[in-house]
Amino acid sequence: MRVHVVSDVHGNVEALARAADGADALFVLGDLVDFVDYANPTAGILGRVLGEQVSREFGRVRRAGGPGELAAFAKAAWGRIPDPAAVIAEAVDEQYAALFAVMPDDTWAIPGNVDLPDRWPAHLRPGITVPDGKVVEIGGMRVAFLGGVPLPPGFPPRLGGPWRPHLVAAEDYQASVDALADFDLLCTHAPPAVPALFYDVVTKRRELPGLGLRELIERERPRAALFGHVHQPLAARLRYGATECVNVGHFRRTGQPYVLRW
Repeated sequence: MRVHVVSDVHGNVEALARAADGADALFVLGDLVDFVDYANPTAGILGRVLGEQVSREFGRVRRAGGPGELAAFAKAAWGRIPDPAAVIAEAVDEQYAALFAVMPDDTWAIPGNVDLPDRWPAHLRPGITVPDGKVVEIGGMRVAFLGGVPLPPGFPPRLGGPWRPHLVAAEDYQASVDALADFDLLCTHAPPAVPALFYDVVTKRRELPGLGLRELIERERPRAALFGHVHQPLAARLRYGATECVNVGHFRRTGQPYVLRW
């Protein structure tokens, strides 16, 4: 069995169309949407709708802004246009239409934090499975999938604003983690809470890890744990106990899937 695994697609339709070439199945571990393109501020939903300057400033505030500054900046920026939620939904649906159209049969996809999973059903078709929060058997391998990224404990999901990323309350994410058992391979969007796996060396910040995943790995001892989320990790892979932990890469930039065989 040969499986190609990608994460952090961020709108790279052309590469996604080739991602399963030569594979028996394709795993997509989230972040399909290109919302903010830090490398090209004219691209992404933010750049195309609000302009290059806003997109560039958003990136600066995200890197260096103080607590609450990014949310305040985003609120002010989107407040300049009427019905921003509708504009974002239309732009996201346009990207999803193109992305899901090129996914082949035998695709298994979960959402990342830069996704709107409630908009996925309109774009799904037979052959594409969303196994979020489930353990499924694929080619004789029991695979556990979990999408999204948890908020730190005590932080509720943001309900207002035109853009609501798929950030899950800590207790809800932990409940999903606790429900996973008896599997050989773990596929998530977020990395486990091992410092070298969730620190980004370019942004020089810690990204939000998957709470409870490290303990799940200790308990279940899967062969491998695959994930994305961190675009430039301090460690792209390391062995944690009996499990090989692998960041499958920033697919938007590399266009290369991670190849898994069993």
